[in-house]
Amino acid sequence: MNQHIGIVACSAEGAALCYRTIALEGAQLLGAHDHPEVSMHTHPLARYMSCIYTGDWPGVADLMLSSADKLAKAGADFLICPDNTIHQAFDLVEHRSPRPWLHIAQEVANQARRSHFKRLGVLGTRYLMEGPVYPEKLKAASLEHRTPDPQARERINQIIMDELVNAQFIPRSLAYFQEVIRTLADQGCDAVVLGCTEIPLLVTPDSSSLPTLDSTRLLARAAVRKAVGTI
Repeated sequence: MNQHIGIVACSAEGAALCYRTIALEGAQLLGAHDHPEVSMHTHPLARYMSCIYTGDWPGVADLMLSSADKLAKAGADFLICPDNTIHQAFDLVEHRSPRPWLHIAQEVANQARRSHFKRLGVLGTRYLMEGPVYPEKLKAASLEHRTPDPQARERINQIIMDELVNAQFIPRSLAYFQEVIRTLADQGCDAVVLGCTEIPLLVTPDSSSLPTLDSTRLLARAAVRKAVGTI
């Protein structure tokens, strides 16, 4: 029997993309219209942001665990979170969780190793680009990384929080991301991590000058493989 996937959601657009990917990838493995059982719970993004703005990562962890408990009671066998930024609280969550987790940055690192990339550009919220989530997982996988300069980090964060999480995908913002990605390529990056779960809704493989590592879809695909027993 396939395992039941629990999605600890944070922002709506990224969570929706993760859910859709699970359904589509499930059908490819299991047959038309089939996929593992999925449940999702999310607290309002505002509650997460009130904690993130003040650096209250234990508060973020409590919200994640609240969702985890609800999903465990709904029958989830394991959990995923399609939000990179709040993985900064992961170490405060994992040992208290009622169910095991897949880690989004670990799945990105796994794919980067499979693709033989060496140096990754990392894009995401300011908190993600300046935080420990990707540096820790990439270093453990013997991967180098680069992030944009402080001014670019602020602009990227503004685009994510004001536009992408609100389902606004504006051509000038895509052009800005493309410029940043070209700069990362000039710094020797051979791929770019789309480390906010909404960025893949704006930046596609065809629009990027570097190969993309789509954290949302990579996590969803790993969840499907785990649920059907192929990993």
